Amino acid sequence: MRQQRLFSLLCSCMMAFLLSACGGGGASSPVSTSSSVVPNAVTEPGAPALTGNTAIDGFNWFNFRRVQLGLGALDHNSLLDVAAQAHSEYQKSNDTITHEQTVGKPGFTGINLIDRLRAAGYGFSATNYAYGEVISSTGDRSGVNAAEDLITAIYHRFVIFEPRFKQAGVGAASVNQGYTYFTTDLVADNLNVGLGAGKIVVYPTDGQKNVLTLFNSNYESPDPVPGKDIVGFPLSVHADLGSLLKVQSFTLSLKGGPPLASLLLSSATDNQTPTSAAALIPLDPLVGGSNYDARFIGSVDGLAIDKSWSFSTR
Repeated sequence: MRQQRLFSLLCSCMMAFLLSACGGGGASSPVSTSSSVVPNAVTEPGAPALTGNTAIDGFNWFNFRRVQLGLGALDHNSLLDVAAQAHSEYQKSNDTITHEQTVGKPGFTGINLIDRLRAAGYGFSATNYAYGEVISSTGDRSGVNAAEDLITAIYHRFVIFEPRFKQAGVGAASVNQGYTYFTTDLVADNLNVGLGAGKIVVYPTDGQKNVLTLFNSNYESPDPVPGKDIVGFPLSVHADLGSLLKVQSFTLSLKGGPPLASLLLSSATDNQTPTSAAALIPLDPLVGGSNYDARFIGSVDGLAIDKSWSFSTR
């Protein structure tokens, strides 16, 4: 068992002006809960070798999952490492999990993420760019487990699997016999690079095996399923940041069965979901060792999409 607290942040800037709101519970109290979602994910075929470094193992695991989706691996940027490590140290020093730092507190490097990126020496070369951050605090020093937990948490997944992001930096700081603060900062220095018009990726991927059966909704802030704790593992669809993804139908079925009762997250009904993505959260845990069929019908920037895929649970 381990404690975990998860917060996410996704911001996009075009012409250096902030366009999208930053979701992530900056005004919320940290979530502190017990977790048993430790999937031994490192045993999966093709998984990256462990280094024993929390930050590096987490970074490698994000890239492992991104490549499974068909997204390019993130380039590791040392200046982004500086920003991420400093923010982890700030959270450790102040026993807090937050995307905003307070002037005068130990380890202060900048109030907002963009301030901390600049303080670390990272500069954007293009006028259209994007940046995001995901953070967690857990009683487990495994970078793989921290990364997998963040991917399972759907609002964090929107950031981690943003197709336009091409660079990232990571940092981790641990308190003796206490929390490990894991920070990942992601950027796109040019929004002209991505999947392309009318294209999507989905998670879990087609043919993926050993998918987790459940998600502890209360462990994420904001909570994507208010009033309910244990739900099924979320499905998600991702297009390029800045695109408009519309959902006509999104379903999940146990193979041969009817569609499952689920919660749809889209920008039309949920202000934490970006316009370029959507998610489907089954209201009950999935059945272990079973095959599932998913289907998404909708459009991206007016281009029709009808995609069916399958996966199996552990």
